[in-house]
Amino acid sequence: MREVFAVGIPSAIATFLFDLDYMIIDKMMAAYHDLALAAIGIVLKVERFPLNAGIGICQGMMPLVAYSYAAKHHRRMEDTIRLSRRLGLMIALISIILYEIFAVGFTRLFIADARTVDMASQFLRIRVLATPLMFLSFFTVYLFQAFGKGKIALFLGVMRWLVFNIPMLFVLNGIFGMYGIVWSQVTADTLTVILSFAVYHRYRPREREK
Repeated sequence: MREVFAVGIPSAIATFLFDLDYMIIDKMMAAYHDLALAAIGIVLKVERFPLNAGIGICQGMMPLVAYSYAAKHHRRMEDTIRLSRRLGLMIALISIILYEIFAVGFTRLFIADARTVDMASQFLRIRVLATPLMFLSFFTVYLFQAFGKGKIALFLGVMRWLVFNIPMLFVLNGIFGMYGIVWSQVTADTLTVILSFAVYHRYRPREREK
């Protein structure tokens, strides 16, 4: 039971902080005008498509990595990690290309107002740049959950949302205004990925542990 909660609680907290981040974004955008709020609302929905695909890859990878780790099949574990990471990054890169080219078309699926479409398409072209970074952030957390290292997963989740993402919203909003809010995801997740890679290389299982 302790192991279940050790892995499950960090996952629950990360989900809560993810939703809290979106709530804060909506609150900040509402302080500008309804147009900005409508635009960011559309962007947060559209960006979910590649993000959810990436999370699905992480969820599919986690039991395979956990089994290989427990069975001490190091090579199979590493192969699974590499394949999953490549697939997630491939989807993220494809989404960047599609959203940069067809941002207006994707936005019009939700609303027809020309001013909202223009603003939302600008927001989308910025936010989509964070897609591979967001995937790598989730990917590392899921890996440590697969290794049964819930404390490290919790640390990365808290650092991502409470130290990088949410504070960056306030900092960039204060400096650059509305567009600072949009750029905050790219900025914060760049720092998160750097930290995640450092933690992963320090605490990842190595073949000699067999």
